Amino acid sequence: MKLIRYGKAGFEKTGVIVNNISYDTSGFGEDYDQKFFATDGLKRLQAFLKENEGKLAIISDNERLGPPIAMPSKIICVGLNYADHARETGAAVPPEPVLFMKATSAMVGPFDDIVIPKGSVKTDWEVELAVVMKKKASYIEEAEAEDYIAGYVLHNDVSERAFQMERNGTWDKGKGCDTFAPIGPFLATTDEIRDTNHLRLWLTVNGKYMQDGNTSNFIFNVPFVISYISQFMTLLPGDVISTGTPAGVGLGFNPPIYLKAGDVVELGIDGLGTARQVVKDYTKN
Repeated sequence: MKLIRYGKAGFEKTGVIVNNISYDTSGFGEDYDQKFFATDGLKRLQAFLKENEGKLAIISDNERLGPPIAMPSKIICVGLNYADHARETGAAVPPEPVLFMKATSAMVGPFDDIVIPKGSVKTDWEVELAVVMKKKASYIEEAEAEDYIAGYVLHNDVSERAFQMERNGTWDKGKGCDTFAPIGPFLATTDEIRDTNHLRLWLTVNGKYMQDGNTSNFIFNVPFVISYISQFMTLLPGDVISTGTPAGVGLGFNPPIYLKAGDVVELGIDGLGTARQVVKDYTKN
């Protein structure tokens, strides 16, 4: 299945995509949130779709798409998870995953604007494969990790490099600004994505390719990352794990290239659709 949420920000309704057509599922009566995933909501949704086949309203292409999941308890990200990205930033390949948190208040829809925050001079882009958890995970083994996955989403891990690296603290300072987590367009359940180790992911700025990588270059694959994170914190249903970005971020260029107002960022991953964000300035938003 492909799950979507649509409508005005903060008031999204639920839907699904079937054969490239978007259908409203607000009659299902549940949002795609922690409770939904924790209580076998995906199975109930499948049953609802079967019972209402041919009866669901079609969603207009003009509707705004929101994040395909409702507010998760946390967004956990893996840094430097592609060797080529580590090299371009001048960092050593990490012996263990680098983890940081991204504020859930940063989450926006896949076609919403990216707003350069107040005082920013180094806002950057990062196309990433993100995983959505299906059930609670604590101290799980790598071999069982895939049983805990609800599905996958496209994520732009927008980053402010000066805040992240020059402001004396954790990476989180440059990761959690408002609009810094565009997610979607849809959540693809695990039956839609059979192999997370061979997915092309790409990103352009103003039509120019900046990133064009493949998850075959992961340092730490998805099951390992889930198991690893679960050793340090409990993962809850609906939580998002963003698995890192390949080479081609603005920081990696010589000289670096950063986003400015008016820029258009487009990105995509095999099987997870595409997204587009226009960059706006904080003072003009």
